[in-house]
Amino acid sequence: MEQLLYIEIPQPDIDAVKVWLHEHYRPIAGQKIITPDGIRLLFAAAENVIAADRYPELSLFVWSVQRTTYLKVFRWAQQPVPSEQKLLRQFVRDIRQAFPYRYPTLPAIDLSQQSIFAALAPYYPQTVKFFQRIPNGDYDLTRVYWWEQRWREGVQRPRQPNQVVFNTLNPPDSATSVQPIYDLIYVGGALGVIHAAMMARLGYRVLLIERLPFGRMNREWNISRDEFQQLIDIGLFTPQEFETLIAREYVDGFHKFFDANNPPQAKAAVLHTPTVLNVSLDAEALLRLCGEKLQAAGGEIWDETEFTRVEIAPSQVTVYARQLPTGRDRQAVGRLVVDAMGTASPIAWQLNNGRAFDSVCPTVGAAIASGFPPGAWDHRYGDVLFSHGDSSRGRQLIWELFPGKDDEVTIYLFHYHQIHPDNPGSLLELYEDFFTILPEYRRCDLDQLVWRKATFGYIPGYFSTSSRDRRVAFDRLVAIGDAASLQSPLVFTGFGSLVRNLPRLTDLLDTALRHDLLTSQYLNQIRAHQSNVAVTWLFSKGMMVPTGQYLPPERINATLNTFFGILANEPPEVADKFIKDRIDWLTFNQLALKAAVRNPALLWWIWQLAGWRDLLRWLLSYVDFTWASLKRYLLKPWITPFMNWIHAWLEPRYPALWLWLLAQRYEVLGSTSERFRAMAQSSTTAYTAPSTAIRSSTE
Repeated sequence: MEQLLYIEIPQPDIDAVKVWLHEHYRPIAGQKIITPDGIRLLFAAAENVIAADRYPELSLFVWSVQRTTYLKVFRWAQQPVPSEQKLLRQFVRDIRQAFPYRYPTLPAIDLSQQSIFAALAPYYPQTVKFFQRIPNGDYDLTRVYWWEQRWREGVQRPRQPNQVVFNTLNPPDSATSVQPIYDLIYVGGALGVIHAAMMARLGYRVLLIERLPFGRMNREWNISRDEFQQLIDIGLFTPQEFETLIAREYVDGFHKFFDANNPPQAKAAVLHTPTVLNVSLDAEALLRLCGEKLQAAGGEIWDETEFTRVEIAPSQVTVYARQLPTGRDRQAVGRLVVDAMGTASPIAWQLNNGRAFDSVCPTVGAAIASGFPPGAWDHRYGDVLFSHGDSSRGRQLIWELFPGKDDEVTIYLFHYHQIHPDNPGSLLELYEDFFTILPEYRRCDLDQLVWRKATFGYIPGYFSTSSRDRRVAFDRLVAIGDAASLQSPLVFTGFGSLVRNLPRLTDLLDTALRHDLLTSQYLNQIRAHQSNVAVTWLFSKGMMVPTGQYLPPERINATLNTFFGILANEPPEVADKFIKDRIDWLTFNQLALKAAVRNPALLWWIWQLAGWRDLLRWLLSYVDFTWASLKRYLLKPWITPFMNWIHAWLEPRYPALWLWLLAQRYEVLGSTSERFRAMAQSSTTAYTAPSTAIRSSTE
């Protein structure tokens, strides 16, 4: 017996595939015999075959998992049957013509005439069924629809982003005679409030505008102790406060990808990462605490308020918004706007002329309070990256599972996705997958689960060739977090990037504000670009099925297992550095060479997935990574002593040059908190914001 063919048929209805095989498929050779799971093709024996091949045949059978259908063909013979390759080629053409990729579209609905549940039930029955059991499920499902609608509009009309940022020579009449009320206006309250709280504690007058009721989150956050230590070192949290935010700390975290169909060189052991994402945070408690710190420092929060546009004048900015419960228009005047609206940010789309992102991870899931049977999961462990099948309908589905407080677990399902106007990526379709195949992943009865909240979003990716190829700022406006799409290609989101780079972003922004360096040429230096993250985007590329392209179903799992198998055999600190975006030039090259030696086909696979244009872009990223590594090697011993020596003389006289040097220092050393901690302790910030002045100005 020999396997001749393994393909995926992107069709959730396996019975439709069986009907086609039984009733419509006409083989060019052999006698078709119907079986419960497919067909057999019998061939007349040739005169000179051995006895075992007296009745050679091909066996075709199908099975279903992950809401799709897979098919294999085996030969029961020692030698090829007549016209074997021609028959297989014709069969593949016929079945792909009968069951092509059908990328989901967003149904048009009218919520003035019916509920969100009634509107979506014909299209996503499982999603509607279980969202009805989630607290505030109607609100969250409406937001899922809204988010996907906005995402699709941005992807499908990339050259025509909606204009929301306007330049004007004169400020609005109501603001011409007053000084800016706020130093900083943050738009977006999830990641935004962490940074806003830090800036308010430095004495800046801060306003936070948030579309949702403040403190609500559609994701949970995980981190490690050493990474959160950054926020303690800079004084935003105390060690005691951090302990109150921990929902659970794990013994270990696992990475494992399905490898039943992989070649031997692409099978891998479980990768253990005990210090990666091993601390589960209470995200909403974290937001509330940051909100309290922001308000205690004199800041203000406008929640349930939707950003509409911003007008930029030479001396100030005016942000226009609408209070959602009342429909009342509001406006705020300040010195600088910080865009923290994430992937749905219309500012980010306009900022980069529609090319806001190169890739995306549509992500859905839920926080589940209880209901899993005993033994379904050990709450001392996290499932960091896991797949239980091969690619499904043009996506390699990946699971994450993070236990929380008591019996709670948060489970995510996501895939790495190439942005394409015909296939932008669907949250609703992914939710239908989630609720259908969750029992395949973890033994459970969905009707027994107690749902706490839905978790969902689009996590962006941008393939940078250098720190200069993406804009993150207009005059008096700068983007942070997911709006700047500076996430890791592996497991970290904008939250991880912001935490790792908060000292860097805060120090640079503080310097720019103190010296009024608020034009785009200066603000574009305030970014969390890491050359070692940029060079690993090719890893992300190897996890995406290009739109319209058919790959061997096992290809992405084989690629992932090649890399993770190598990491599993390395010392634990190597995997820790790689997954936490701390990989250095030498280690990166050693791992790349080991992967090429272990699985030489990997180079061809990457070529097929990336193409020559993206490989050229990657080479530019690699050159930038090499140059940055060389600078780090040459400058690291003396750049800090030099800047400490020249600081007092240079900054007052040439603040723009000082800002540039400071940005270079962070690029060389990374986002260390040492200088920032010293700066905060010496109280160099020039602005003090009495809370009474802020409140009276907005009454």
